[in-house]
Amino acid sequence: MSVDQAEPVTVDPAAAPAVRRGSGRGGRWWVPWLFLSPALILFLYFKFVPMGNALVMSFQNVQPFLGNQWVGGDNYAKVVASDGFQQAAWHTVLLALCQTAGSMLLGLVLALLMEGQSHRLSFIRSAAFLPVVVPMAVVAELWRIMYHPTGDGMLNSLIGLVGLGPSGFINDPHTSMASVIVTGIWRGAPYDMMIFLAGLAGVNRDLYEAATVDGASRARRLLHVTLPGLRSVFSILFILAAIRGLRVFTEVFLLTNGGPNGSTEVVMTLITKLGLEQNRLGVASAGAVLLFLATLLLTVVVSVLRRREKE
Repeated sequence: MSVDQAEPVTVDPAAAPAVRRGSGRGGRWWVPWLFLSPALILFLYFKFVPMGNALVMSFQNVQPFLGNQWVGGDNYAKVVASDGFQQAAWHTVLLALCQTAGSMLLGLVLALLMEGQSHRLSFIRSAAFLPVVVPMAVVAELWRIMYHPTGDGMLNSLIGLVGLGPSGFINDPHTSMASVIVTGIWRGAPYDMMIFLAGLAGVNRDLYEAATVDGASRARRLLHVTLPGLRSVFSILFILAAIRGLRVFTEVFLLTNGGPNGSTEVVMTLITKLGLEQNRLGVASAGAVLLFLATLLLTVVVSVLRRREKE
């Protein structure tokens, strides 16, 4: 029989899907979940179970070893009416706004200065990113040394060169909040810088060339080309930085622990003191739930605004 006379081989189309279903990935959909299950179990046990317990405790008068008493919304009423909580909430909002604006502005400036493909720039970008990877405890101790209130302190020595007197920094109620904000900006700006660098790489270069041909200055190119191209990056960074600011704890706890005289008390440090120092776990849980709801509300509002802009 010649090649031309060979009969074509036919395949039953109904059998092919059966083979794929039996031997392909579709038959082993549970394999990825099997590998993820240990991490998911740990995440469930150490994340969601404590969150559920905190929600229940916020409606109770927690008495370890004596039994909890249901008090309804009394804990929330105490938290909201407390002068200490209102002051801590105001400090938290102020700290979040200033650190968010400062870190985004400084991160954008650093990204514009370091944009490029040079090997020298890659080294400088890596060096500038170091504050993000350094543990916060080391950062706080470093800034505590620089903020030494005596005249021979590092920062006091620098401002003394321009004729300014020594400052108390974190030891002065009038400058302690600003000092904590500066520390947060110094640590958060490199992270924002890397996000801005990724966003700048996606801006259409043809727009820059067209603006240059039209005679636009560098400032106008920045205003009318770069910033509109980074609109989505700004919204993402705003959400991340705002959440980071609302949940600020480590730098405040290590630098001032809410002092002096409560000038840097934030919600997280107040919750820690209520729960661990004063043993008012129910009230502390109510404060934690309110902070979570504020963070969730901010995220939802920004997401809705972004969606409306896209439409």
